[in-house]
Amino acid sequence: MAFKIIVCAKQVPDTNVIKINPKTGTLIRDGVPSILNHDDNNALEEALKIKDKYKDVTVTVISMGPPQATDLLFECIAKGADEGILVSDRAVGGSDTWATSNTLEAAIKKWEKENGPADLIFAGRQAIDGDTAQVGPQIAEKLHLPQVSYVEEVVEAAADHVVVKRQFEDGYHIIKIKTPCLLTAIAELATPRYMSVRGIVEAYEKEIKVLGFEDLKDGLELDMIGLKGSPTNVYQSFTKEVKGAGTILEGLSADEAVKAIMDKLEAKFII
Repeated sequence: MAFKIIVCAKQVPDTNVIKINPKTGTLIRDGVPSILNHDDNNALEEALKIKDKYKDVTVTVISMGPPQATDLLFECIAKGADEGILVSDRAVGGSDTWATSNTLEAAIKKWEKENGPADLIFAGRQAIDGDTAQVGPQIAEKLHLPQVSYVEEVVEAAADHVVVKRQFEDGYHIIKIKTPCLLTAIAELATPRYMSVRGIVEAYEKEIKVLGFEDLKDGLELDMIGLKGSPTNVYQSFTKEVKGAGTILEGLSADEAVKAIMDKLEAKFII
């Protein structure tokens, strides 16, 4: 089947090593490696699995970020994606989820104008540097597409529909949805593959298409993007302080343990 898939991906700082400036409340990015967002990587893997299974499937990865985010797109191509598109412009800097989804919507529409409608759009559930889980659903709403979030399995992918398993609190839903549609991926959806040596060589022989505001201005206004187009304001960011070691009560009966705990609470809080 001829099937066009778009994957929305983001380059994020590795939160395992990130710190926050206690005076400014901003992320300290110096010396922090950037990685492909985990959920986006899972989304890419599922798109590539569909490409592996069927003929005439193309996978395009679209990202928004600084110029160095081309590294992320080369990584995606080295894994098997057909092309990468980066939206990079100072005008989109500081975008919250609303402004980001406006920008990605415009980029997707531009791609569709040149290549025809996408059959399936994948996005990660959320980014590890924001954890909002908003951008994917916002893109779907702005493109007027049906959507399923928290997808943990693609059961079937056909020309006119997909069947997915959606994680839901203490169970799951099996949902059949018409294409075109948008799906957001969670960790259980797929185990990402590694880049191959051949894939890396071939990836760097390709050109990453970079779009700026001027390329997207038919679908965007300056007051829709960047800080100006972001209704969200972050009041404060901070690193969680490490608490002191707790006290372990051993060799006490239940009554003795309760008395010991109450004595400590009384000493600390004067209750």
